[in-house]
Amino acid sequence: MKNVEKYQRGYFMPPFECNDWVKKEYVDKAPIWCSVDLRDGNQALVVPMSLEQKLEFFTLLCKLGFKEIEVGFPAASETEYEFLRALIDRHLIPDDVTIQVLTQSREHIIAKTFEALKGVKRAIVHLYNSTSVAQRQQVFKKSNEEIIEIAKSGARLFNEYASKMDGEFIFEYSPESFTGTEMEFAKDICNEVIKIWKPTPHRKVIINLPVTVSMSLPHVYASQVEFMCKSLIDRENLIISLHPHNDRGCAVADSELGLLAGGDRIEGTLFGNGERTGNVDIITLALNMYTHGVDPHLDFSNILPIVSEYEKVTDLKVHDRHPYAGKLVFAAFSGSHQDAIAKGMKWREEKHPDHWSVPYLPIDPKDVGREYEGDVIRINSQSGKGGIGFLMEERFGIIMPPKMRENFGYAVKSVSDHAHKELQPDEVYKVFEDNYVNVEKPIKILEHHYKQVDGIETTVIMDIDKDKPIMSRASGNGRLDAVSNAIKNVIGDTYHIVEYQEHARTKTSRSQAVAYVCIEIEETHQLVWGVGIHNDIIEASVRALVSALNRR
Repeated sequence: MKNVEKYQRGYFMPPFECNDWVKKEYVDKAPIWCSVDLRDGNQALVVPMSLEQKLEFFTLLCKLGFKEIEVGFPAASETEYEFLRALIDRHLIPDDVTIQVLTQSREHIIAKTFEALKGVKRAIVHLYNSTSVAQRQQVFKKSNEEIIEIAKSGARLFNEYASKMDGEFIFEYSPESFTGTEMEFAKDICNEVIKIWKPTPHRKVIINLPVTVSMSLPHVYASQVEFMCKSLIDRENLIISLHPHNDRGCAVADSELGLLAGGDRIEGTLFGNGERTGNVDIITLALNMYTHGVDPHLDFSNILPIVSEYEKVTDLKVHDRHPYAGKLVFAAFSGSHQDAIAKGMKWREEKHPDHWSVPYLPIDPKDVGREYEGDVIRINSQSGKGGIGFLMEERFGIIMPPKMRENFGYAVKSVSDHAHKELQPDEVYKVFEDNYVNVEKPIKILEHHYKQVDGIETTVIMDIDKDKPIMSRASGNGRLDAVSNAIKNVIGDTYHIVEYQEHARTKTSRSQAVAYVCIEIEETHQLVWGVGIHNDIIEASVRALVSALNRR
């Protein structure tokens, strides 16, 4: 690409090495979660949410287990102000939930913010001002000392206004555009704010380190977070919060490494909605922890209704490949993948392991409210016998013999290929039913009776191409063999039975017997499968044999 020379790295490394975070293997406990869907997420929408939509979304966030929810910027607009007042006046904030509001370090905005909070039991009030080199030079055109004074004046006003009000207030400060700020300067401005707020073990201060614009690889952000954790005063009385945006596609990685580096808290959104490329996706981050055996303390056990509600209130669509939540993220179309999943699930049934481990499935789909047969095994022209067989067993209770799975697999793939589409489970079953089950033309057995005479003797009455019914008698070493011999007496001895299996069907409302018969045509050595389904196992067996004969 041209013009690469106009770009350079805009971030700043700590003045000393901060790499202790690399010694940690994984995030071993859930952070404090703060949803910013109703502020950061909402301001990124083409059409912001209405009051009722915000109230609906707030209820959803509470239901999912969020204990801290940023509800807006009440001084920014009347809509924002009214939403906050609705939450307070209608007593919609659960006792265990703390709302959060955002304000710039400007007195009239701070005053209106605290005015909007009258009557609240507990709230986080979030102060910010921009600190990056670009913002200082280009936007504010102020010295370092003047930028620090903006933060300090806001911090003092917080103390003043909060002292005049009832309710509990927790203070939060963000050096906005932290990632483009010299680390020493970020440390200094945060420490000045901390000195004014005087945090205690019972009234901690939140220092938020936002990736306002992502500018580096995730490990750089981790080193920056570690530096701040090591350099801020009163660290034991601070909550270090992270607010990553996704400009470089690294918000989840920034968050995970930032937590390893000492972060205590995450501000993010459902599905990563937010300014530009979005905020960190809390669902992905939380379920990443879940796959490592760490309880995220958020409930995403039924993901599809969450997707539906989110899409309704935001008018945004969750991508089909979105981690954990997308329609296709558990889907396996490839035959080899389907076969591996099917074998993995069978292994789990046999071994009953304590922990989840199935090829191609990093999480059990059922733990997020998904289904194996509809969400995991997806059938198209690329599918294999293993996946198709697994679908038939899980969804319909049809346990085909291995050799028949291959035969049926080709039939299904042919239908999908010619239709140029994915087949839904019911369409797959229709291929099975239409081609293999209880096939009655040209041969149809009208009656079959048995008696014990040197083995089994049967009398069979059959109809061939709707001719006059034909009666045939024969003996055999079992009922099915006897029926087969009786049929041969009429059509000629041109085949023999090479495989027979049966089982009870359990996936239907009433128990049925399913029988599978494979015959070999003696002249051509062709193998032909037939299936019989009936309440009676003998009837099912006879129908399976006749189905195979009719499919020659």
